[in-house]
Amino acid sequence: MSFVKILFAACLLPAACYAQDDLSGMFKDSAKRSLPVIATFKSTRIINGQSNETLGKNELDFRVGHRFGDMAGSNGGAKTFFGMDNSTDIRIAFEYGVSDNLTVGIGRSKGSGNLSQLYEGLVKYRLLQQTTDNRIPLAITLFGNAVVSAMESAEEEASPAYFGKFSDRMSYTAQAVLARQFGHAFSLAVLPTYVHRNRVGYADMNGMFALGVGGRLRFTNRLALVVDYFVPFRDQASKDFAKTQGMEYYNSLGVGLEIETGGHVFHVNFTNSTATLENQFIPETTSTWTNGQFRWGFNISRRFDLDRKHKH
Repeated sequence: MSFVKILFAACLLPAACYAQDDLSGMFKDSAKRSLPVIATFKSTRIINGQSNETLGKNELDFRVGHRFGDMAGSNGGAKTFFGMDNSTDIRIAFEYGVSDNLTVGIGRSKGSGNLSQLYEGLVKYRLLQQTTDNRIPLAITLFGNAVVSAMESAEEEASPAYFGKFSDRMSYTAQAVLARQFGHAFSLAVLPTYVHRNRVGYADMNGMFALGVGGRLRFTNRLALVVDYFVPFRDQASKDFAKTQGMEYYNSLGVGLEIETGGHVFHVNFTNSTATLENQFIPETTSTWTNGQFRWGFNISRRFDLDRKHKH
């Protein structure tokens, strides 16, 4: 009788093990399917535009953005060391993760456009995060900023830099970032945007809609190609008047390499935009790649975990 019991147990053991492995695999698969997609982009910026990424809770991001002068054309070439002698814009900012979904920040930019000496306050909120099972197919992040100029007012009332009241110094950006990661190598973002400048020149637009697109193509775990492009919807009357003043507006295009080195994310980029803030590079880009009016620049991001617990 005992032999029969032993034989019966031996027959059931493989089935029990298989059932246990199968059940364990089901839990693993279920957990895998429900995971959020992380690192759609490696930085909170693509090049000029925002990405869908926010900072982690209690994370501090110190950022530096720099744009040099024209590499070619009438203002570039060897005489300016291909733009290295000049600087069109510099931005220094601190951004902080209030929670994993909410980032706030302050920044100071030189400014490149109608206004200069720009102080920025920003907020970024992650509304949705893409999941690996496509239950949530898109990541959606909302971005907004308010910018004030500290420059002296121009004397001519027709100038866009004439400030009759304090609110003339202000401009704002509201943006949604819709992003998706396709596999492990490619990410795409679409950025519907609204920019409002309280003070503009004659025949220019106070409020302007724009549409941006951005992408990231990963070569290795630490190296990727990044691109972004913005199309502002400027009315024809504004374009025609600008041409009478010998000026033409262009779409912003940036191309760069993203390099990750531990806590740093470093962008080396080329762009026809002279400004770093959405409030300026979307409505006020007047340089074009075709005339050699593009410049190289860089973005540096260094993150610090302010909630790290040290063990002794």
